[in-house]
Amino acid sequence: MNIKVIGIGDNVVDKYLHSGVMYPGGNALNFAVYARLAGLESAFLGAFGDDAAARHVQDALRELQVDIQRCRHYPGENGYACIRLVEGDREFVTSNKNGVLREHPLQLSEDDLNYIGGFHAVHSSINGFLESQLEKIKQRNVTLSFDFSGRGTDDYFKQVCPWVDYGFISCGALSVEETVNKIYRIYDYGCKHVIATRGHEKVYYYAGDDIIEWQPVYIQPVDTLGAGDAFLTGFMLAILSCGNPQPEREDILRAMVAGGKSASQVLHHYGAFGFGKPYSG
Repeated sequence: MNIKVIGIGDNVVDKYLHSGVMYPGGNALNFAVYARLAGLESAFLGAFGDDAAARHVQDALRELQVDIQRCRHYPGENGYACIRLVEGDREFVTSNKNGVLREHPLQLSEDDLNYIGGFHAVHSSINGFLESQLEKIKQRNVTLSFDFSGRGTDDYFKQVCPWVDYGFISCGALSVEETVNKIYRIYDYGCKHVIATRGHEKVYYYAGDDIIEWQPVYIQPVDTLGAGDAFLTGFMLAILSCGNPQPEREDILRAMVAGGKSASQVLHHYGAFGFGKPYSG
């Protein structure tokens, strides 16, 4: 089975304040890139500005042969985030809230939806401004994964969860009890499979039966940026490869291991997937 996947939503450059170097990134874009680096056919659909940051991201995607044919282009700033590293752990200092994508949220045409229907899976996130389009995407019979990060209100979850097959939540700031309660909440709002990560602590999976736990091996990071995106990409690719619409416990544990392996590779270098370039201003 030749799996094809697409990330829809955010792209940014991550500007490292300590080094003056920017790296392409963004949750949906990282998903598309990590899938491509794993050997799959992948695409990205988002919005680019007309500045040096936008050109750099597009150059990287073309080099990697990620399909960007249906991306939008607008005058203005591409998305960016300013990052500082503290003992290898990335901290977000400020951002322009995804630049032109925030100003021009994606409105998917019939042509876009026909194109999206040619993929096996779609990934987006809370940073993608795609909430109003999720129902239309799900009608194309694709698997939809979504990264809530550590954010989201009950009203937001009510809006988004019914369309999500695999929802990822970051719970590093929560206790185990708070994490479990949030997992149940996301599931009750309609998300069919919930995966919660707690940094290098345990990963939890829930789909209505018992919670499945997995303990990753701790790796001293050079840079944690992109590790969460790499985990969810590795996890999703393993799930898609198993071909089981209702994965068994063994499938889930295999997917967690695959996600951990993907994340560990990212921890050893700066930026989500390299392609660093000096920036000014």
